[in-house]
Amino acid sequence: MSKAAAATTEQNADNGAPNPELTRFLSGAEKAAIILLVLGERYGGEIWAALDEDEIRTVSRAMARLGSVTAEAVEALVAEFLSMMAAGGAVTGDFDRTEALLTKILPKDKVYTLMEELRGPAGRNMWQKLGNVQDQVLANYLKGEYPQTVAVILSKIHSENAARVLSLLPHEFALEVVNRMLNMEPVQKEVLNHIEDTLRTEFISNLSQTSRRDSHEMIAEIFNSFDRQTESWFLSALDERNREAAQKIRSLMFTFEDLQKLDPGSVQTLIRYSDRDQLAIALKGAAPAIKKFFFQQMSTRAAKNMEDLMAGRGPVRLKEVDEAQSKIVMLAKELSAKGEITIGKNRAEDELIY
Repeated sequence: MSKAAAATTEQNADNGAPNPELTRFLSGAEKAAIILLVLGERYGGEIWAALDEDEIRTVSRAMARLGSVTAEAVEALVAEFLSMMAAGGAVTGDFDRTEALLTKILPKDKVYTLMEELRGPAGRNMWQKLGNVQDQVLANYLKGEYPQTVAVILSKIHSENAARVLSLLPHEFALEVVNRMLNMEPVQKEVLNHIEDTLRTEFISNLSQTSRRDSHEMIAEIFNSFDRQTESWFLSALDERNREAAQKIRSLMFTFEDLQKLDPGSVQTLIRYSDRDQLAIALKGAAPAIKKFFFQQMSTRAAKNMEDLMAGRGPVRLKEVDEAQSKIVMLAKELSAKGEITIGKNRAEDELIY
C-alpha cells in the first residue's frame, strides 16, 4: 500500500517512542482498516456491528487495498489512540483477508455484495463505476429500464460516456431519454438512492459474471507490470504477429512517461505522496524531458534537494529504476482512484492543435 510504504520508508522510528511520521500519509479509512485488522474477529466484531453500510464499504475498500504495513507503522498508529502499547505486529490487508474477516462478522449475502463491488469496475462511487463499464454492456442493461431512469443515470455519468451509450441505444428510445433529460427536475435523494441500490444489486454485483473483460485492457495491465526489457520484447513480438492489437495495447498502457500528461496540481500531489528515495531513483533513469517536467512542479529548494539525492545515489541498476517507476505509476493510479489526482484515459484527445 503506497501511502504506508511512503511513510515507513521516509522516516524510520528511533529506538524510543513510535514515530508519528510513519502514519501521517494514511487516510482515516486506512487507519480504521489497520486497527480492525489488528483487533481481528474477537475484539473487532462489535465495532463492525456499529458501522453503517457505507462505513463498512469504505473501510472494506481500504482494507482490501492496504497491502503490507510494517510493525513500526502499526505501533505508531495504535499509539495515536493508546497512551501505552506493549508491542505492535505487522498486518497485511488484501481481498482474501478482508473477505475472510467480513464473513465471520456479516451475513454472507452482504459480504458477497461488498466483495463483488470491491472487485468490480474501479471507482469511488456508483457513477464512477458505471463510467468504467464497457459502453455496450451498459447500453444493453439500460435498454430494459424506463426512459426516466435511464435519463437520471446518464445525467450522472461523464458526458463522453453518456454520448457513447446513447449512440448504442435504439433511436426512438434514445430520443425519449434525451427528451426526459431536457425536462428533468431535481431528483429526490430517496429516488437517487433507490436507483443506486438497484444498480449495485442488479448490475454491478453481477457484472463479473455477465460480461467479459476487454482482453486488450487485461494485457495492457499485465504489460504495465513488466520490466522495460520484457515489455519491449513482448510488444515488438506482438507487432510482428498482430500490429493492430499491439497498437491498441500501447494506447491503453499507462507508463512513467505518461505522467507528463498530468496537470500541475496532480503532479504536485503525486510528488507529495511519493517516497523521496523512490522518486529519486525513478527520475535518475528517466528521460531529460520528464526530469525537467517534475522539477518544474517543485520549489527551487525542493528541486535542488531532489537533484542532490539523485546524485548521492550513485549508479543504479536498470531493474531498480524500473521498479521505482512502476511504484510511482501505481501510486498515481491509487491516487486517481481516490479522486485526489486526475489521469485522463484519452490523453491524446487533450492535446492542442494549432
